[in-house]
Amino acid sequence: MKFRVGNGFDFHPLRSGRKLILGGIEIAHETGLDGHSDADVLAHALANAILGALGLGDLGTHFPDNDPRHAGADSIDLLKRVWTLACDRGWRLGNADLTVFAQRPRLKPFVAAMRDRLAGALDADPAELNIKAASPEGLGALGRGEGMAAAAIVMLVSERDPDSR
Repeated sequence: MKFRVGNGFDFHPLRSGRKLILGGIEIAHETGLDGHSDADVLAHALANAILGALGLGDLGTHFPDNDPRHAGADSIDLLKRVWTLACDRGWRLGNADLTVFAQRPRLKPFVAAMRDRLAGALDADPAELNIKAASPEGLGALGRGEGMAAAAIVMLVSERDPDSR
């Protein structure tokens, strides 16, 4: 059995007039994450962790924010495209551990739906993903509610040696 581990991180500011999309679901909130795509920090962190495990750079390398084709992109679609890169190389998800950092809204009621949506994008059992929400307790820009951030760690596994293609 072969293993690879990757980590990912993402953050975006919050802005009025945008929908809050997190973990692939829309959450009612007075502000949403601002970015070139839908700015889903949780999906972005997970995609970056997968790319890190594969040694293939980061999300911006594959989907540059100066490319108009990605304007307003659905981050779940981007995650699926990244996951195809892993599958095409013989990898499957061992597990993923994700943390989202936000002062508001409280995210606990949405964790199961986010886990299911992200697991669906990876054709994985939701039990292979763990999502935690952490409050910055009023500290810094995140604590003032100016943005959100997320971190992810993934383990990819393969029954064969993917490097011997």
